[in-house]
Amino acid sequence: MQENKQSTLTIEQQSKITISGVSSVDAFSDTAISLTVNGKRVQIAGVHLKVLSFSEGSGNFSASGEVTSVKFGAKGGFKKIFK
Repeated sequence: MQENKQSTLTIEQQSKITISGVSSVDAFSDTAISLTVNGKRVQIAGVHLKVLSFSEGSGNFSASGEVTSVKFGAKGGFKKIFK
C-alpha cells in the first residue's frame, strides 16, 4: 500500500520553485521539468529552467528560471494550477 505523504510547492516571484515530497526527477531541459510527487506526475514549464538541487532521500527539489506553468497530472490528463 502506497503511503500519501504531504508535499509543499513554493514559487518565489516566478523565478524559483521548491517542492517537497519528490520521489524522482523524470526529465528536464531548459524549458520543461517532469517530476514524480507522491505517485503523481508534475510538469513545470518555463524559460531558462535549471535544476538547483534534488535529494532523493529527503524528497526536496529546487529549480530556478522563469516559471510559466505548473501542471499536476494523473491518469487522464493534467490540471494547470499556475498560468
